[in-house]
Amino acid sequence: MEKPRFWPQDDGNPITCHEKLCVLEENWQEVQDIMRDVFEDAMLMGVSEQFMRARLKDMVESLASPKNGGQAA
Repeated sequence: MEKPRFWPQDDGNPITCHEKLCVLEENWQEVQDIMRDVFEDAMLMGVSEQFMRARLKDMVESLASPKNGGQAA
């Protein structure tokens, strides 16, 4: 999956700070690498692909937002 072409703020305007963009792009690559490794390991160990995809989606959905006082979105 390609990294986003821009990182929108809540108001729709893109993040333009160079340092923030560097961190966001590094984090994107790291999480993509980790998720690919986790997914591939599960497949090699015989876990259902459909099950693993659903669990990864559930994980993202359950992430707490620091903007919502720690509640999931």
